Amino acid sequence: MTSEREGKGDGEGRRRGRKIPRRPNQNPRSPRTDVLARFKARGLDPGTALSVDGVSPRSTLYVGPQLVASAAHDNGDLLERLSGIAGELGWELAIDDQFASSRVTRTAPEKRQLGVSRFRLSVKPATASTVPDAWALLQRARARFGLPALQGVGLDHLLFPTPIMSNPHYDSNPRYDSNPHYDSNPIASYGRPGSGGRQPVAYAGPPPHRRSDEEMEGLRPVVGILDTGCGDHPWLTGVVQEGVTLDGKTIGQSAPATDPEVHGDLVGPLTGVIDELSGHGTFIAGLVHQACPDADILSWRIVNSEGPIVESELIKALTQIAELVQRAADGEPGGRRIDVLNLSMGYYHEADEDPDEVLFDPTMRDLLELIGRCGTVVVCSAGNDATERPLYPAAFAPRRGGGRAAAEDRVPVVSVGALNPNRTVAMFSNTGGWVNTYERGASVLSTIPPFEGGLEPVARWTADGKTRETIDPDDFTGGFALWSGTSFAAPLVAGRIAAKMLDDMPSRHRQEKKSEAVERARKAVAGLLESSP
Repeated sequence: MTSEREGKGDGEGRRRGRKIPRRPNQNPRSPRTDVLARFKARGLDPGTALSVDGVSPRSTLYVGPQLVASAAHDNGDLLERLSGIAGELGWELAIDDQFASSRVTRTAPEKRQLGVSRFRLSVKPATASTVPDAWALLQRARARFGLPALQGVGLDHLLFPTPIMSNPHYDSNPRYDSNPHYDSNPIASYGRPGSGGRQPVAYAGPPPHRRSDEEMEGLRPVVGILDTGCGDHPWLTGVVQEGVTLDGKTIGQSAPATDPEVHGDLVGPLTGVIDELSGHGTFIAGLVHQACPDADILSWRIVNSEGPIVESELIKALTQIAELVQRAADGEPGGRRIDVLNLSMGYYHEADEDPDEVLFDPTMRDLLELIGRCGTVVVCSAGNDATERPLYPAAFAPRRGGGRAAAEDRVPVVSVGALNPNRTVAMFSNTGGWVNTYERGASVLSTIPPFEGGLEPVARWTADGKTRETIDPDDFTGGFALWSGTSFAAPLVAGRIAAKMLDDMPSRHRQEKKSEAVERARKAVAGLLESSP
């Protein structure tokens, strides 16, 4: 299949009238090996991976010695089956009991458990064997017991937040003009300050106008953010709440020493260079606030300063949030209403196209559907790999032009691609029928913590008692930055959905029915999609 693309101007490399082969499902580039090493992660290579009849995997990234299983499985029976195979390979399998305690038991309308169990692989004592590998164990189990018996058992994937990362070579080398990575890769160019990369910017306008509680006719819409947390910023004081728990149990991370919105440089070499995701959550909160100043924002920290997040940890947080919103929707104590939930992260599943097939673990999809049945809109970023290959959870969204559709008793997932400032599609943005809408996500302005990184201005001089210098490339003490990525298109859409709900928010004195919340949310989503480019 080919498509026509027109370029601007003449000369070598321009593509006016030239037929370019489409590569709709190309694989993304792998992250740095040091990032993978911190999670004992590895890549699944379809060309060399252990094969089983009926399983044709795509590439993916996962935690090597770790499996997850839906709460629907009986842990004892599953452990017995998998342990037998693990023992034949010189490995031991054990349930992660500490993680299992994070599962939530619903008692209404039917008693059932939400979440996943996590199993860890290790080498048997006094044994020499190959490195324990979840894919090898899973494939052997599928071959022995059949694919249906292992449905809901899967790899523990890595999800990556979706900003455009700055190039580490540039970050540590001011001679970036000679870097061929930017010269030959138009997607990577977005990571360069001046072309959409994270950089300080001065903002001289007023803050977004937020009405007082007395001026509000109904309740404020609530937007939840699962990300790196949120740092201090004048715009966000009294707007963002952190630390919301489920029955006193922390959702996500809370250790102050590892907070990437407070400490800009937590990993990597001792250069003082700000980590790739530090400030990410604050930037997202600022975009939601710009799109809907009257919304309250709840922020949870589940991602560290350079990512990624392990799928089971995200499912754990989503399980807790699903319980919060379900209690709120049912009028039970201990709940919390959330009208919109933003997820600026994703992963590529080895089963690829069909999340309803037997190889696809349904746990995350089921949690998002449960959250949607409570009237919460889940907004997800589509990813930055310039591919049509589905990125999850964004690809749980209904397909444009038919295909999988959301039932009427729930709010559909909204997946968001990125636009340039001129409203053309950003070169880095993923695309395809699973992307619902597009919003500006390249070189957007938002809030950032007052970081001062280790890079220095190109020149500094003192004259007449005043310091004169060029722009410091990583001095964010002004509180604002430019950044790019579908990470930032998604929260703008989340905020716009919240803004469309303002006129329909219930009064403070009446418990809204679950069906009313779903109808209000579906109306807001439909209005946004109708007006999207």
